[in-house]
Amino acid sequence: MTDTNALEKTVGPTPELDELNGFFWSSGADGQLRMQYCEDCQYWQHPPSVCCRKCLGEEITAKPMSGTGTVAAITVNRMPWMPGLKIPYLLVIIELDEQAGLRLTSAMPNAEPGSVSIGDRVKVFFEQREDVWMPFFELQ
Repeated sequence: MTDTNALEKTVGPTPELDELNGFFWSSGADGQLRMQYCEDCQYWQHPPSVCCRKCLGEEITAKPMSGTGTVAAITVNRMPWMPGLKIPYLLVIIELDEQAGLRLTSAMPNAEPGSVSIGDRVKVFFEQREDVWMPFFELQ
């Protein structure tokens, strides 16, 4: 895998943790992607919220997921939006296997432009940056 400093130059800065998103950004420590799940209506949601977006229930918990999905959208970025950003880089929207329409925007830092297509199967991997575990994707 790519070293942490190289990834930061590839995909941007490390996010800040707060009370609501802390579980998401730290869950990769054990290799598991986690998102909120509503126990009342069995709905997965991301980004995190204080209640369920579907039923407004408050019985939401952070649950582990398979970490697999399908590339729903991809872009090859060739312009650096911050100093020192390595270009080109791939940003992707992944539709996760747990629920139709459940999507996560991420990056594929180890993939070259042209090597990934919409519909490709992918799996998550994590890179640690201090107390944050960044979820990225690679081809399955």
